[in-house]
Amino acid sequence: METLYTQSFSTNRKSKGSVCVLVPTLAGCDFNNTDHRTDLNGVDRLIVRRGQPFTISLYLRSASYQPGVSSLDCVAETGPQPSEQYGTRAVFGLSANINTSRWSAAVTSPPGDMVALSICSAPDAPIGRYTLTLGRSARIEFILLFNPWCAADAVYMDNEQSLAEYVLSQDGIIFRGTHKYPIKSPWNFGQFEHGILDICLRILDMNPKYMKNPGKDCSGRRNPIYVARLLSAMVNCNDDQGVLLGNWSGNYGGGVSPLFWKGSQDILRNWDAQTCQPVRYGQCWVFAAVACTVFRALGIPCRVVTNYLSAHDNNGNLVIERYVDENGKEIAKEMIWNYHCWVESWMTRPDLKPEFNGWQASDPTPQEKSEGVYCCGPIPLKAIKEGELTLKYDAPFVFAEVNADFITFEKKKDGSTSKVIHDIHIGQMISTKSVGSDAREDITHLYKYPEGSAEEREAFKKANHQTKLLKQRQNQGLHLTIKVSSEMRKGCDFDVFAVVSNATQSNKKCRLYFGSCGVSYNGTVGENCGFKDLLNVELSPGQERKVPLRLNYSKYCGVVTAENIIRLRALLLDYTTNETILSMRHIVLDNPEIKIRVLGEPKENRKLAAEITLQNPLPEPLENCCFSIEGANLTGGCTKKQLASSVGPGQEAKVKIYFTPTRCGLRKLVVDFDSSKLCHVKGYRNVIIGK
Repeated sequence: METLYTQSFSTNRKSKGSVCVLVPTLAGCDFNNTDHRTDLNGVDRLIVRRGQPFTISLYLRSASYQPGVSSLDCVAETGPQPSEQYGTRAVFGLSANINTSRWSAAVTSPPGDMVALSICSAPDAPIGRYTLTLGRSARIEFILLFNPWCAADAVYMDNEQSLAEYVLSQDGIIFRGTHKYPIKSPWNFGQFEHGILDICLRILDMNPKYMKNPGKDCSGRRNPIYVARLLSAMVNCNDDQGVLLGNWSGNYGGGVSPLFWKGSQDILRNWDAQTCQPVRYGQCWVFAAVACTVFRALGIPCRVVTNYLSAHDNNGNLVIERYVDENGKEIAKEMIWNYHCWVESWMTRPDLKPEFNGWQASDPTPQEKSEGVYCCGPIPLKAIKEGELTLKYDAPFVFAEVNADFITFEKKKDGSTSKVIHDIHIGQMISTKSVGSDAREDITHLYKYPEGSAEEREAFKKANHQTKLLKQRQNQGLHLTIKVSSEMRKGCDFDVFAVVSNATQSNKKCRLYFGSCGVSYNGTVGENCGFKDLLNVELSPGQERKVPLRLNYSKYCGVVTAENIIRLRALLLDYTTNETILSMRHIVLDNPEIKIRVLGEPKENRKLAAEITLQNPLPEPLENCCFSIEGANLTGGCTKKQLASSVGPGQEAKVKIYFTPTRCGLRKLVVDFDSSKLCHVKGYRNVIIGK
């Protein structure tokens, strides 16, 4: 067989003609990128998915291609030290047909002076930037991504609707608030916006393993397990040049509040522009959202999940201990987060049994070290559900987040301690955005069996979770609960109630402390904003007493953070038995609704206006008012801002912001309102853009 060279094309051994091999034209990138579902990245360069053929053209200056006679040497390389041993260099020639199980090439056009060459990468090839050398010198550069549409790829997902959501969707909903009052928080992932893919690849190249051994690290990028673990470490900056610096102090000097962010692209671009210095600041939902952007950009199906009443077990005993004083105020504790967000990515686990394929939990928020690094996961959800805590990676920590036992002790003034009756269940209403809608999907069943079931008990046995196995529900004679009003809007005064009932056959005399304080979502407690201390609460048998507590705006306005969370705590001391009962509840104050009207017919490349209004619910004016908007394929990959004048009590702030959509389809316009007294109120509107 004769050889097709970049400088000469041979039809026989005596006569040689010249051939010109071109980098794919714009039209060629358009076709290939669309076929590989990467066209949202643009069509000015070749971006393809592994295990799927793409086509390039070889233009011959003279002579023609002859099947079975002509040949071509092809070399595909990635990374700074390409090696066949590491799998970062592949050498292959022409075949009669494409073989999708390995690197291969085949001519798909009839004989002539233009040769259509089909190239296919191996479905387990390392992802990243590639150079494809054809013959002696012609080079074609392209980017190779994971391919969840390819059955031979480890991230294969056999559901088009799920793929549209978990890979292609550029926006979403993150659930915050409380388990009794989940709040939808819109987020612009923007994984296909201009330059974001390059930044995601740079994140991989900045990881310490690459710095130490780039050849081995690039080889590892064939494995989504390896990539997931890298990303959970690199999204935080605790021990590398990662993207985000966490801050839970409430003081955000030198950066911005985590509530400032509406999407990932500004964070990623800031990190890139600042020569990989960490962006200030992030908290759990921001870490998770940025990780989701990078996973989706690289082709790994991914979603953000929220676990309400999430435990942070820092000593591995699966027990969270809280100490309170005689007023129920916390003295010391391990962390219970009001909610905590992480990500799940979809992949097979060839290192484990097949039953552990599917969703894997990874947590990029820096909490505890894993193998010496601040990262967590990936761990199969199935392993958490079954109590298989010896499996990789970090199963005990994630298991504790959703299953830890919670014990409260009261520390008295004389230094003695006693156990407090406090019925609370860790890991509730684990939530994610539904496929194809903004509704909440409850996925708790993927992490744990129904409470009290035989399967749950078996999982606790495997996990050696002795405190849960020995714990029996206590049915004390006195019951204490907290009930709240139907409307609790920021700026208003309202009542909350401690309800005490006596189910015994004897009279009871008790002390009831009922207090409130500001609290951040991760459990950090602020100042009091109202309390009652009733020393003599008497209840006859079967009696119920409802004790109100008035929460006044004048008292809570300077105490609550921008997250609007107030913790209510009621402590009941039974003088007869000396038993203490604790009830605790978090409430989230409603922010005003942001009203969004889109003016004009939404079409590609047609200028539109968003008319945005917000009514001031506070009994005081709002100063320094600012609206900002962003949205994938809506605002040109940037944030658009518009200042508004001061707004008096009950008055409306109103602006009009212009934007030009660049892509058709369903898009999410995310809006933020910020001011002196009302900070980072979020809203969104789904907009269908026509062609």
